[in-house]
Amino acid sequence: MVVGVMRITLRIPDNHSLKGKRRVVKQILERTRSRFRLAVAETGMNDVHQAAEIGLACVGNDGRVCNSVLDQAADFIESIGTALVTGRELEIMHF
Repeated sequence: MVVGVMRITLRIPDNHSLKGKRRVVKQILERTRSRFRLAVAETGMNDVHQAAEIGLACVGNDGRVCNSVLDQAADFIESIGTALVTGRELEIMHF
């Protein structure tokens, strides 16, 4: 079994409220979840208006597949255009 985990940090320019941030993050989470069927959640920076941290997880039997799916998901999040991707961290664990 292989588990791939990715942490993505986002910058949400021109946002000045937590309500606006929640709207942007919720849209990103829902679209990513439905397109890639991954576990996706906001994992940090909860009280920062213009930044967010999102965690993604993929389970499979091949590390290359998990790596590819997570990279595609990160590229998709960037292509949505509502937030700027400022960082990515990927870890693949073999069990």
